[in-house]
Amino acid sequence: MASLWRYVLAGLGLAALLAGILTAVYLTAPQAPQRAGFEIARSKKTTNGLFVASFEPEQGVIRQGELQSWLLILRTGAGTPVEGAAITISGGMPQHRHGLPTSPQATDYLGDGCYRIDGVKFTMSGLWQLHFAISAAAGSDTVVFNVLL
Repeated sequence: MASLWRYVLAGLGLAALLAGILTAVYLTAPQAPQRAGFEIARSKKTTNGLFVASFEPEQGVIRQGELQSWLLILRTGAGTPVEGAAITISGGMPQHRHGLPTSPQATDYLGDGCYRIDGVKFTMSGLWQLHFAISAAAGSDTVVFNVLL
């Protein structure tokens, strides 16, 4: 009977040790960024208010690890589509301090202020930022979109 109690106590001790290790690992593991504190709107005014920009994946779903096309829709403050804009794109993961793994480009004007952005790739989960520099007849402006995977 005494040996049975030793096995029970040893099992309880082992369970407590395992619970302690799992708790320590959970509390020290890096956490994914929370939505709170990160503005992730898909439509917003540009920095100087010249345009209203909207940014969305062409297929409607953000996919990690795949090259994708996104749509950038530009309108004036009055809602008129912005045509003939020159757009440059940069960005990266600010928390990891690295840039994009690809060089996205505005490749097509689809009409009605809609531009296709090809070459967007998110290689890992976390907070990504895409910076757009826009130059059109109304002037030059910038906008930054946060994308949280």
